[in-house]
This record gives sequence, C-alpha cells and structure tokens, in this order.
Amino acid sequence: MLDALDLVEETVVLGERELGILRPREGEALLDEEAFATRDEYLPYWVELWPSGLALARAIHGRALRGARVLELGCGLGLPSIAAALAGGRVLATDWSAHAVAVATENARRNGLVLDADVVSWYAPDELVERGPWDLVLAADVLYEARNVPVLEALLPRLVEQRGEVWLADPGRPAGEDFLVRAPERWSVRTTYDPAPPHVSIRRLRPR
Repeated sequence: MLDALDLVEETVVLGERELGILRPREGEALLDEEAFATRDEYLPYWVELWPSGLALARAIHGRALRGARVLELGCGLGLPSIAAALAGGRVLATDWSAHAVAVATENARRNGLVLDADVVSWYAPDELVERGPWDLVLAADVLYEARNVPVLEALLPRLVEQRGEVWLADPGRPAGEDFLVRAPERWSVRTTYDPAPPHVSIRRLRPR
C-alpha cells in the first residue's frame, strides 16, 4: 500500500529526540471523488502534520505511561501514538483510512517502535469499546465538524468508563467549543496550551 503513495519525510523534534515522519507529498492526489460522494464526504485530512497532532505529541512526550493502554482516535500520520509509545504506553492507533494506518505503522517502525494499528471509524466503534476500557484516549483535532460532536460525546465515556482519561487537542474550532460547553456535565476538565503558535489547547478529561 505504501508503494502507491508519493511520500516525503519531515523531521519532528520532541525534546531531545528527532523523529522522521513520512507524509504524502500531495494530499489532493489521494482525493477519491467517488469516496467523497458515497462515504459521507471523507477527505484525506490525515496527510498533514496538523498543529494539534504536534501539540498533543509534545504534551505526551516525557510522560511515564509505563504500560498504560492507550488508544488514539483519528491517528493520521501517527505522531501522538508514537509519542505515547516512546513514553512506555501500549498503543493502538486507529483511523478510518487504511492508507493512514499503513503510514502511521511505517512511521513507528522508522523510529524504532512497534505500534498496534487498525482501520476503525469512530462512527462504528464497537471493536474499540469491546477492547476497553482504555487508560488513556488521545484525539487531535477530531472536532472539526459539528456532526462529530454528538458521536464523540457518546463514545468517549464508553471507551474509558470510570478509570481512564481523555486528552483532546483542539485549535479552537467552533465544534470543539460546542463540545466543551457541555463537557463539565460529565467530565472534570483541565486545560493547558501548547507553547508554540497557534497555542493549541489540550483538554484533559476525567470522568466525574
């Protein structure tokens, strides 16, 4: 599958560690018009190193996860999952795109890591719920559309039950703000901000 992609490598610095991260050279080349029309307008957002993914990886870096069971939703190129694995987590990286899962797996391998990775959509998450509860759920910029808000509001508590934690990185999208208005009804929320522009927020959610 990787052979069909025109990939380039970017260097990402986490602390004193340099990571080589592959990504497609041109995202538009992966736009499938039929998939856009028939699969609920799925677009290849995963091809970019988005600020939220970078911010979430930086927030995880240096943590001592020590075997914690970690799930990433919408892993894209896999950077937060790689950071969690470097911190000692047992990570499952997931994305709806098989191409994304393949690239994330290769990015882990190139940096000396082994990740579990699977093609799973949060719109059909039964497998993830059955494999839970998870100690930590990671999600970078998943609230980019309003339709994702009720889906994730229902799903996230099922993934962590009463013992886990969710870390959401969000650059301030309107749908993300809608989610956070209601989040305190169910979650204890602690917010930090990435020091690098655009100062992405990291919301740490614990069940009440």
